[in-house]
Amino acid sequence: MFYIMLIIGFLSVLMAVFIFGFMYVEKEFTLLNVVKTIGALLFGVFLLVITLPSLKYILLKEYDVVSGNCTIEIFSSGRSTESNFEMLDTGDIFTFNYIPVLDAYGESIPYYCEVTVTKDHKFEISYKIYDVNSRELILTSE
Repeated sequence: MFYIMLIIGFLSVLMAVFIFGFMYVEKEFTLLNVVKTIGALLFGVFLLVITLPSLKYILLKEYDVVSGNCTIEIFSSGRSTESNFEMLDTGDIFTFNYIPVLDAYGESIPYYCEVTVTKDHKFEISYKIYDVNSRELILTSE
């Protein structure tokens, strides 16, 4: 998801610059073209502001591991499904775009989880799920 946002941000800014250059050369500054250009530029800058601070952590592989008891909630709507890992000790919630293969989900089923995230805790990298009592590894995303 991170890389998709980064690429869309760069492409949006490039598209805005390209459209502005075309308008400048052709000397046609219509209201619709100006609105498109400003909209694409603002959208691209917004995505880059969100993703660029975390890019340093991903490129340098500087990650934090958040561990503790957790519950896993599954949400699905239409074709998209996601799983939320809620850390019970800290209250942090981490979202992954795929469903782990477990027997049971929900708030009543606790697990011990290790979630690897960027240093700023904005983007999830991977997870490991352990049995809450024996600390035996049940599942990993790697």
